[in-house]
Amino acid sequence: MTRWILTASLLFSLGASAQQAPNSAPTTAAQPTAVQPVSSSTPGLAVAQQSARTPVSADQVVDQIIEREHALISFLSNRKPIVETYLQNLAPDTKLGAVPKEDHYFLGRLDMGESIERRDFLASQASFQKSLMGGVTKLFRIQYQPMGFSWMVFADRQNFDRAHYDFKYVRREFLGEVRCVVFDVKPKTGAGKGMFEGRIWAEDQDFNIVRLNGTYVPRPKNAQFFHMDSWRLNLVAGYWVPAYIYSEEGDFSYGSKDKLAFKAQSRIWGYDLVKNNREDELTDLKVDAVKDESAVAQDASPLEAQREWQQQAEDNVVERLQEAGLLAPRGDVDKVLQTVVNNIEITNNIDLPRPVRARVMLTSPLETFSVGNTIVISRGLIDTLPDEASLAAILSHELAHIVLGHNLGSKFAFNDRMLFTDESTYQNFGFKHNPDEEAAADTKALEMLKNSPYAQKLSSAGLYLKQLQVRAPELAALLTAHLGNNFTDSKGQIIRLSVLMNGAPNLDDDKLDQLAALPLGGRVKLDPWEDRVEMIKAAPMAITNVRDKMPFEVTPFFPRLSRLASAAENGAAAHVQNVAQK
Repeated sequence: MTRWILTASLLFSLGASAQQAPNSAPTTAAQPTAVQPVSSSTPGLAVAQQSARTPVSADQVVDQIIEREHALISFLSNRKPIVETYLQNLAPDTKLGAVPKEDHYFLGRLDMGESIERRDFLASQASFQKSLMGGVTKLFRIQYQPMGFSWMVFADRQNFDRAHYDFKYVRREFLGEVRCVVFDVKPKTGAGKGMFEGRIWAEDQDFNIVRLNGTYVPRPKNAQFFHMDSWRLNLVAGYWVPAYIYSEEGDFSYGSKDKLAFKAQSRIWGYDLVKNNREDELTDLKVDAVKDESAVAQDASPLEAQREWQQQAEDNVVERLQEAGLLAPRGDVDKVLQTVVNNIEITNNIDLPRPVRARVMLTSPLETFSVGNTIVISRGLIDTLPDEASLAAILSHELAHIVLGHNLGSKFAFNDRMLFTDESTYQNFGFKHNPDEEAAADTKALEMLKNSPYAQKLSSAGLYLKQLQVRAPELAALLTAHLGNNFTDSKGQIIRLSVLMNGAPNLDDDKLDQLAALPLGGRVKLDPWEDRVEMIKAAPMAITNVRDKMPFEVTPFFPRLSRLASAAENGAAAHVQNVAQK
């Protein structure tokens, strides 16, 4: 049977002269003629007649916004999502603008109950837990502490009401497909400390807040509350749950005395992680008398037993990582990765006894590892790769480990080794290879790449590694692998597939059609409720100056908002179209 080379160009179709970018800023839409202003005191504010509880004044709109915010707080009170914050301190650069000078990374689970607790995945962050409370129960001071950057999920958890805040209507505005009413919010005089001040966007059907933009006041002595832009997504009926938080400080204008400058992205996911709820599966369990009458011998040979053992360990690890919320469920991105792996296997006549699988780690640090025949690649790494050939180079290294039999993780076939808390995952798992195996994998990977469809396109992979090496000294946190091997050594020198850099052109910032690496968030979109990942559907944008490139940098979030019902309708329409085409 003829075996065909498949293509993953759907994912990596970005040209050298284009850049993935967030959706353009929302525009204020004209008021539909069928909708009338609800209050003469707030011209332009209009609400469609949808139910008996439809507000008929601006004050009632505010009341419903407050009611829905408290409903969200109650709804999420028993949730414990994962919160990841990646922060880059900035320094001015005459040519490139504000560039990273160092970075920080936090990963933890946030208990959204009344006590608000955080448990961290990284052992080095344990000391933060002791300083989070600090005698402040309403709002934690934001001093590069993980809790601070994940806290703007609500405007005010305790006192979001008319007694503590003034609300001023601004306008109506579309955020993506969702029409919103916009209000400026300020705390009343003497309302208290750590009060929200800024702007809120509420969708105009049920009046759930979908975006928060602002800070907290008054500023405490010897500390600072940072500015944040917080976005929510409609992932469950009736609620918009916090998903993304962007924070930025700094002013590099001439004469500015502001010495603090950083950009930070916080992502929240794992809201609906289901654990230990499988007992009800037994309700419908039926046991039939089945007899295997095949002619094949029932006992496994020693080699078969060894492979079964490795498969059991592999399955245990993959399942445990997914349960912990660190690995995305199987989905379309896996299929793209699988296509690239298959292309390399087919052109090198690789025939393994068990198929190779590829999965996506949900975290930002750039890392890959393999356990058994499963290759795992981080979301952050996929985000920053410029094209399919670069992805192939990265995956080929892990495929080489599998082909060479460098199997790791067989000890995890013992199920008692899976009995640890999610937060201690990084302390219980590890899949690092020794230097000799890493060198052998590089050699084998280069051999496979030369026979692959990507052989003539590997200069982009070499250019990516060159860019990574240039930025490595300032991006130690992004380049720290927590389960696999690092791309660089302690001095920031590339140690994986470094030979590819020899065939790459010189880095040239002034060459606008040379795009060595993308910013974080350039490829993959994460569903915070179900942890599923999909490719970002954004039109490429032309690079107009060197500051547009932003390799490995943090950028603001600007998701295209849509209602859950609209997403379902779009899916149904796509299904109908597919059926019609068949």
